[in-house]
Amino acid sequence: MFHTQGALKHTCNLLAVLCSEPAESTRNQDVLEEKRRFPLPEIASSGRLEVQTLKNPTPDEFRKSLDSWQPNLVYLQGKQLENEEVGPISWGGVELSSPETVSGLFSSTMPTTVYLEVPNGEQLAKSLHSKGVPYVIYWKNSFSCYAATHFRNALLSVIQSSSCHTWDVFHLADASFRLYCLRNNCVLPHGKETDDELGPNLFGEPPRITVDVPMIEDAEEDEESTSGSLPAIKIYDDDVNMRFLVCGVANYLDACLLSPLEDGLNALLSIEMRGSKLHNRVSALPPPLQAGTFSRGVVTMRCDLSTSSSAHISLLVSGSAQTCFDDQLLENHIKSEIIDKSELIHSLPNSDENKPPTSEPRRSVAVACGAAVFEVCMKVPSWAAQILRQLAPDISYRNLVALGIASIQGLAVASFEREDAERLLFFCSRLGENGFSNNLKIRSLPSWLKPPPPSRKRPSICHELSTSVANGLAAGNRTFIKKEENELVLSNGVTLPSMTHRRRIKIAALRPIPHVRHQKMLPFSRISEADVHNGGPVKANLPPPPPKHNAGTTPASHRKSTSTSLAKQVISLNPLPLKKHGCGRSPLHVCSEDEFLKDVMQFLILRGHTRLIPQGGIAEFPDAILNAKRLDLFNLYREVVTRGGFHVGNGINWKGQVFSKMRNHTVTNRMTGVGNTLKRHYETYLLEYELAHDDVDGECCLLCHSSAPGDWVNCGLCGEWAHFGCDQRPGLGAFKDYAKTDGLEYICPQCSISNYKKRMNKSGNGYS
Repeated sequence: MFHTQGALKHTCNLLAVLCSEPAESTRNQDVLEEKRRFPLPEIASSGRLEVQTLKNPTPDEFRKSLDSWQPNLVYLQGKQLENEEVGPISWGGVELSSPETVSGLFSSTMPTTVYLEVPNGEQLAKSLHSKGVPYVIYWKNSFSCYAATHFRNALLSVIQSSSCHTWDVFHLADASFRLYCLRNNCVLPHGKETDDELGPNLFGEPPRITVDVPMIEDAEEDEESTSGSLPAIKIYDDDVNMRFLVCGVANYLDACLLSPLEDGLNALLSIEMRGSKLHNRVSALPPPLQAGTFSRGVVTMRCDLSTSSSAHISLLVSGSAQTCFDDQLLENHIKSEIIDKSELIHSLPNSDENKPPTSEPRRSVAVACGAAVFEVCMKVPSWAAQILRQLAPDISYRNLVALGIASIQGLAVASFEREDAERLLFFCSRLGENGFSNNLKIRSLPSWLKPPPPSRKRPSICHELSTSVANGLAAGNRTFIKKEENELVLSNGVTLPSMTHRRRIKIAALRPIPHVRHQKMLPFSRISEADVHNGGPVKANLPPPPPKHNAGTTPASHRKSTSTSLAKQVISLNPLPLKKHGCGRSPLHVCSEDEFLKDVMQFLILRGHTRLIPQGGIAEFPDAILNAKRLDLFNLYREVVTRGGFHVGNGINWKGQVFSKMRNHTVTNRMTGVGNTLKRHYETYLLEYELAHDDVDGECCLLCHSSAPGDWVNCGLCGEWAHFGCDQRPGLGAFKDYAKTDGLEYICPQCSISNYKKRMNKSGNGYS
């Protein structure tokens, strides 16, 4: 109907035939009040939509306009009744309700689509479809004028924004109708009920994209090509989680809400991809993990496409050479592969992101003009995420507004207007009027109110108070109206579970829990204002260095310089924490080496480090040789993370403790500088991987019980960690004696006492 392949400037001609509305004096006062609260959208030319309007024409005037205008879409509006309901077509007091009368309006000129906005229009639609109209949109039952206006506005918003097909336009507008009208029970007028299926319907066949199956043209037959055909085209892409802010109020994120959003976004992507065009293709390397599964004759291409609304995406595609080297055939295969897969977007109903809301919808002036919104998380292909993020800032793109989407991944939809928000919230406000409860009842505490799960066993840090004290505090602060059984009812109607105990922090047990991921960020350098105003040299106010430890007989000046250099080292070796990988790998202590290497490869590919991945895949990974053997990444990573992670730095004896546990180590090893080599390989392959995973076994200093950065040393007997500066025994020497690769072995005070007692016991037994 509206779509011509590749013609992005193609317009749609609409002939809108309207009926006169009843006089306001004959309407009920409540109907007039609701009419004022609902901003009626105007049917006018905009974007790709060209509109010609007729009001109460005669059949001859209609046929004359139809022949001269030759519209793609004809909209026939039913008259509006006094009870907010839509009635049959009435032109000049003459009702056109029979199928013969309506089909007789169309003779020589047939539009692509006819929209009948009349109740019980199935027979009318069948007569028009049988006469030659390819697509007819109709209603099976009665409906209110507000539901009809919302559906029509969504339909026209999509047409004016994109060069599209009737099938996709209808399904996007129908998803918007189900999301706001059907979910909020606003289809029928007040006090009217029906058991029939509500909503608009479509007569017509879905569009098809014809693609030819590539055949092997080779006279020779062998065992690999007995089937005579190559595998279908395949698109390599990953799914990502995207957060949407939707205009409205949602007490529960159930299937009635998530299903229309899924269908609407899938229809939106079908519109974009059905009008897409291939601009460029280049040969590309196959995905490393799938390279070994390719059959003979399969090639890989990197394809650049523009969508129906001029968004640009890049896809990695594999297929036969016959397909990939023919631009038109490759373009049709890509469209068919994406559009035929109708479920591109999936909601996450059971995930933490889509839990029932625990507070009022958030508001922001920059999103939906300050209207109420709620958050939904969806799983979206990465190419689709690129399209949505490019279309959100387009002020002329109204498809997202039709679904009520006001923000995508923190990016506000620019075309969202105040009238749109008022119209959408009108249906949400009628939810309470139709007999539904607006009270939000929360059966469990929100995640931000729950204490975090402990990562290490620690002494209890809380004293429990009695229930009466907790309830007394709550009553004193007037946080609830009444206390029901196991529930507290807040003043705003929200019900929370009763907190049977209130916790009081025990300061004595507040020892820090060491963990690499939860470090405090060091502040940036600040410039002193006094130095600037005084005209003196600009100096940066750095944070004070960590407190120095006394170390027995070691000179204080030496300890001071060592501590300062270590502080600088810790600052440089602690980058910002990376986003979690989110892989399904087993815990490190039960993970196999093959599983670990495969996960590292996937992580490096995700981060863009494809240069580190050899063409042979996992069989040749990593492409690094140490001591005439392939680098043992698995044991290297395991030994480093069990000793506190890479940020410990010189606290790890890389040659004596790490290298000796790797397969690259030999008894007759004569390598020099192996510690620095291992550090360099770890930074190249594993440092980002460590920061994106929770594998580091964090420890506290066994002397000061703190996890603060400093001069860490590892006991060679018990394996515990300690700050070298905390050990004040005389005769220890300097930290550098222990930090170097082949340095001294550190023995903690407890192990020294235990060894001394054992020697004394042996000597005592010898004298007796």
